[in-house]
Amino acid sequence: MQTNVIDIRTEYETALNEASRLIKNGAVVGIPTETVYGLAANALDEEAVKKIYIAKGRPSDNPLIVHISDISELSPLVREIPEKVKIMAEKFWPGPLTMIMKKSDLIPLKTSGGLDTVAIRMPSNEYARAIIRKCGVPLAAPSANLSGSPSPTNAKYVYDDMNGRIPLIIDGGASKIGVESTVITFVTEIPTVLRPGGVTLEEIRDTIGETRLADAVLHELKEGETAASPGMKYKHYAPHADITILKGSLEKFIEYTKGKDFFALVFEGEEKYFKNAVTYGKPLDGVSEANRLFDALRELDERNAKTVYARCPELDGVGLAVYNRLIRSAGFNIIEL
Repeated sequence: MQTNVIDIRTEYETALNEASRLIKNGAVVGIPTETVYGLAANALDEEAVKKIYIAKGRPSDNPLIVHISDISELSPLVREIPEKVKIMAEKFWPGPLTMIMKKSDLIPLKTSGGLDTVAIRMPSNEYARAIIRKCGVPLAAPSANLSGSPSPTNAKYVYDDMNGRIPLIIDGGASKIGVESTVITFVTEIPTVLRPGGVTLEEIRDTIGETRLADAVLHELKEGETAASPGMKYKHYAPHADITILKGSLEKFIEYTKGKDFFALVFEGEEKYFKNAVTYGKPLDGVSEANRLFDALRELDERNAKTVYARCPELDGVGLAVYNRLIRSAGFNIIEL
């Protein structure tokens, strides 16, 4: 299969027409969103959704997120819309927030990972919404990477992973946020964040009050526990290198790694202390760390890093999302200094 790339910024109508033509015919297309690039197919077509799993090399028990372009498209996809969902949609949609509700019969089990729930979001990326509108159907769109590897934040990285696997990639420039959406479920008694992202736990609690953080955000899934959201699996977002997160000060980090052969994954300004270093954002700045993390993990691969020691982000705001991705890329290999 030949994989074509069309830049929607310069060939808007061509990109829209070709993406919608392929998706309507049951194909998978790489599309830009504000979080990361997605592998988009008709969410209501089981055969098309199967092609997403094949392209990613992804287990089919991992649920997919369904993308819509307007709030009016939500009600046919779910059994009911809880009041708190309406409040959250009013404040955070379009944007990097995915909400889980009981699914309607329109959503195939293949899309929901075999669950009776569906995860839905409305992206703020104008190109993504234009493609959804042009297709006339909701789009299932997990991150456009091979399963387990870092999510792509630009069309080049999608091409690196998907060349020969999908017919088309729509290039819309770099992703603005850099990590996947926040996922919150409303089928639990207390709304529960299953995956942190660009909408923070603090912002959610300010909006709807009591909200839990799922244990699996900071820890491995328990034996036999079902992944209710993408990104909950044990190892995810991982480069080829072995990553160890070192919790503690920069001074302790330098002391611990002295004399070792490794790459340092550190914050901007700290690279000068190490022979081989890749940076991911500014210290104490979760937004810049999120924007840079997946690119940094890909850069480690490009530089053939084998052993990586990583500085640990703060666990508040968007920093929680960065930590959630980093511990999975490290396979929960963490050392307290």
